[in-house]
Amino acid sequence: MSTRITTGMTQRNILADLNRVNDRLNRTYQKISSNKEITRPSDDPFNASRALALRTSMESTQQYQRNIQDALGWQENAEIALSDITDAVLRARVLVVEAASDSTPPEARLAIAAELDQLIESIKQNANATYRGRYVFAGTATDAPPYIAGNDIYQGSPDDVERQIGPGVALPIGLLGNAVLGSGADGKLLAVMRDVSTHLAANDGAALRADIGLLDVKEDELLGVRALNGARQNRLEAALSRLTEVEESTLKQLSETEDVDIAKAMIEFSSQQAAYQAALKAGASIVQPSLMDFLR
Repeated sequence: MSTRITTGMTQRNILADLNRVNDRLNRTYQKISSNKEITRPSDDPFNASRALALRTSMESTQQYQRNIQDALGWQENAEIALSDITDAVLRARVLVVEAASDSTPPEARLAIAAELDQLIESIKQNANATYRGRYVFAGTATDAPPYIAGNDIYQGSPDDVERQIGPGVALPIGLLGNAVLGSGADGKLLAVMRDVSTHLAANDGAALRADIGLLDVKEDELLGVRALNGARQNRLEAALSRLTEVEESTLKQLSETEDVDIAKAMIEFSSQQAAYQAALKAGASIVQPSLMDFLR
């Protein structure tokens, strides 16, 4: 039994074919206009999933970069403060060497003691250095100064601030004030300088001569702290350089996965456009005029 093909069936088939060609043409146009091979997951589920994974990886890399840049700011501010503290200790040593001489009168030693007290306060002020409003020598208690005027007791936290600089890699940043300057009468820098001030006020030349050696030890300790700070900066800069390379590599892979080949897409677009125009002409010639067309 033969099937009669009506004009309506022919028209519907032609319209369906035209719609398919037009849909391919629109998808190619979207690729060209967006410069993306994948405009929706259904275009290429495998590469869409791969692109999502690459984007997630790149976001993590960029977050680690921000963490490192923040950490470098901490380290640089800490180094500036340590440099000023070192200068203050060197000045204190010069004063103590002058005061330790037996020819220095008590009045001069009292004047030197007054200057030394000011140096101590300047050291504490430098230890209250901040970065973006956070105290870099206060440990995790970054919202309060580690030292206050008239009190040599460390007010900060004993815990280091850390930054994630890579997957599973955390690096301490900043420094703990009590590890650098001490807290109270613990024999560290502030305590030694307070003792020197006391010896000056007491006109104790022998004690002052011994203090010179103690200040030398504290200066060496400061240099060791600065070396540690510098080593951390070097590690951060190396990590930042590596992450920059990782970011560039990820961007390249993402471009290879997502970006469209413009030359190829333009050829496809021209070919599909020509096919669409040809389909329109062919459809117009196939569809015969109906009785209503003749009646009109």
